[in-house]
Amino acid sequence: MTQHKYLLVQADVLPEVFGKVLQAKQLLASGEVANISAAAKQAGISRSAFYKYKDCVFDAETGRDTLTVVATLLDKTGALQTLLSGISAAGGSIMTINQSRPENGTAQVEVTVRTGTMQMTVEEMLLRLSHQPCVVEIHRGV
Repeated sequence: MTQHKYLLVQADVLPEVFGKVLQAKQLLASGEVANISAAAKQAGISRSAFYKYKDCVFDAETGRDTLTVVATLLDKTGALQTLLSGISAAGGSIMTINQSRPENGTAQVEVTVRTGTMQMTVEEMLLRLSHQPCVVEIHRGV
């Protein structure tokens, strides 16, 4: 298997096509466009340029504004929904959810949250979530 070497390079020193590939990828991810042809056209690049670089160009900022919330919830109907609603009410965008099978009346849940649009601090959100009756324990993941 080939080992890939990655470099972190300031965007304004790279050829313009790389930024346009990222723009096209963002258009697709947001659902703003329906397909690769429309994304490439709107970004101002050819489809072949998109395909050539799509798996090689990444935004280094992606992932900086995410966190994992780890919660132990009571095994009660609506407990997960209450947690997710609390995250959404704080302005967090839920990316992934991983829940264990309930044991001894509780279940552990890991929720990856995009925090860039939150209207409060992460600490304030965690404090509010910890006061929910279904939450046994809550903290930031590693």
